[in-house]
Amino acid sequence: MTSIIAECEEVSKLYGTFAALRKVSARLERGRCYLVLGENGAGKSTLLRTLAGLLRPSYGKVRVFGAEGQAEDPMEARERIGYMSHATMLYDEFSGVENLRYFASLYRGRDCVTPEEALRSVGLDPELPRPVGQYSQGMKQRASLARVLISRPELLLLDEPFSNMDIGSAHQMLRLLETFRTEHRTIVLTTHQRELAEPLADFVLTLQAGAVVSLEEGPYTKRGALTLGATEAAGSVR
Repeated sequence: MTSIIAECEEVSKLYGTFAALRKVSARLERGRCYLVLGENGAGKSTLLRTLAGLLRPSYGKVRVFGAEGQAEDPMEARERIGYMSHATMLYDEFSGVENLRYFASLYRGRDCVTPEEALRSVGLDPELPRPVGQYSQGMKQRASLARVLISRPELLLLDEPFSNMDIGSAHQMLRLLETFRTEHRTIVLTTHQRELAEPLADFVLTLQAGAVVSLEEGPYTKRGALTLGATEAAGSVR
């Protein structure tokens, strides 16, 4: 039986009269990769922030790991979520390993990856003394992903993870994300570089003006790596 790790039910997010999300319903399955596409303002970042528990929907319900967004202990669910936004959320004056030691200290009682291991996993040298403010943009993106990986998240929400990366760095990140598939982690990522990320995707979800306009089976499923049928796929997003 397929394990559902997160679910949106008729979720809308309003800012005054503007609807950033319009009755979005989705079921995210454990171990799958979802590519979310759409023009600027389509609602991609809003959807990820809602799944991360950083935004409350105006209408509808969000459940992550079986708990609604207003669960009694939402922090427990958040520790199992890794959210990477447009901002790196790193301190420019600290080195990469100093940044990650700080973030690891916030997850008391959780079995975290060591800062050194997290940095090496994204191709960065933990011994590099240079402050993050002096990193290239591609290095900052990789350090930001290392920050996300610290808590061993089961659900990865990645907003434009390839932004400002050179093609070599982007492919390195793709290879890293593919290793998460074998660990049964769920990945939801947004990007304007469809051709780059699509080979990793089980499903490609397209948003327009805050609403789901299409769901396509991705190349990863079509290659036979996974066995979800077209009928079940069509029911994953309503």
